[in-house]
Amino acid sequence: MPHRSVPHPTAPDESAGGRPADLRPFMAAFPTGVSVVTTLDSDSVPHGLTCTSLASVALEPATLVVCIRAASPTLAVLLAEGHFALNLLHERARGTSDLFASGAPDRFDRVEWRLPLGAGGPHLTADAHAVADCGVVRTVGFGDHTAVFAEVGRVTVRDDGQPLLYGLRRYAPWSAAAAAPQPAGRPAAHRDMPAALRPAAPEGGTRAVR
Repeated sequence: MPHRSVPHPTAPDESAGGRPADLRPFMAAFPTGVSVVTTLDSDSVPHGLTCTSLASVALEPATLVVCIRAASPTLAVLLAEGHFALNLLHERARGTSDLFASGAPDRFDRVEWRLPLGAGGPHLTADAHAVADCGVVRTVGFGDHTAVFAEVGRVTVRDDGQPLLYGLRRYAPWSAAAAAPQPAGRPAAHRDMPAALRPAAPEGGTRAVR
């Protein structure tokens, strides 16, 4: 078989003139859910921001990571206090996503929120379909962002919520994406999922998972 030369995967893109790669178009092609990180400062003033950069790290102990702009005032408070709430927005909460991305100083005056006993930060009760209360266990700074590793102490899930999605610089509702016909001969995607991950039952309500 003739030898074929393969460019080294870390070689710079010559067409870019040696400039660093712009990661934004690549990540825009990877749709995610939308969350709002919330916390309280030492004077009980709420702070928060929209975040799409998050991932689970481990199930035992339950740990996740969120990546936040290093210059963010919310990050400074979060690190000083050591805890936060991660609010996953439902598909009707696009306005709240935009609001918390804007940095508007009155954003908490324009949403419904409460602070349950033991919460890591404000729960956006009208806009979140799931909330994780988290404690910071480690941070790693890299470039213009900080990765915050946090242990999850409590998860609260609404049974009547559907996630808000974001990708290619636009929003989409989960219900529309999930309504696409299943390929012939394949089982429904949720059939083999654990019960906790299956689509919601018709009735509403919330449940807390410790």
